[in-house]
Amino acid sequence: MPKDMTEPRTRKLRLRKPDATDGADIWALVKSCKPLDENSMYANLIQADHFRDTCVVAELDGEIVGWISGHMIPARNELFVWQVAVSEAARGLGLGKKMLLELIQRDACDGADHLKTTITKDNAASWGLFKSFARDIGGDLADEPHFERDAHFDGHHDTEHMVTIDLPAPEELARAA
Repeated sequence: MPKDMTEPRTRKLRLRKPDATDGADIWALVKSCKPLDENSMYANLIQADHFRDTCVVAELDGEIVGWISGHMIPARNELFVWQVAVSEAARGLGLGKKMLLELIQRDACDGADHLKTTITKDNAASWGLFKSFARDIGGDLADEPHFERDAHFDGHHDTEHMVTIDLPAPEELARAA
C-alpha cells in the first residue's frame, strides 16, 4: 500500500449513562436535531443528573452523537421515552434502536411492561424508528391522540400521539436482541 494512503479507521461507538457534565453537549445535540423540541440546557442537565439510569448517551470516538431521555412513569410499569436524538454524523448506524435496546435492558427499567412515547403525525423519522424497534423486539405498537393541539397546546403545537409498545419478557427480549 502506498505511503500516502491511510487505512480506514474503525469508529468506536460507546453507549453509557449520562453525567451532569454532559448537559451542555446534550443540549447542543438536541438543538441540532430538528424537529425535536428544544428544552433549556438546565433541563438537559437535570435529566443527565437525576434521571441518568433511564437516559442514554452515545459517543462516537468520544463525541456525543446520540441521546435518549426517559423515565419510569410513577406508580406504573411503563418507561416513557421523551426524546431520541441522533446527530447527522451518526445517522445510518441504527443508533436509535441500539440506544432503545440498551435502555430497556437496564436494571432501572426491569419492571417496565410497556415503552411509551409521544410523536406528532408528521414526524416520519420517529414513527419509523419506533415501528422498526417494535418489530425487532416482537412488541405490538399502538397509538392514540394524547396531548391534543387545542386542548393541551392552545393551538401552538401539533397533537402528540401516545405510542405504546408492549415489551417482551427479558428472556424473550434476549432472543430478539
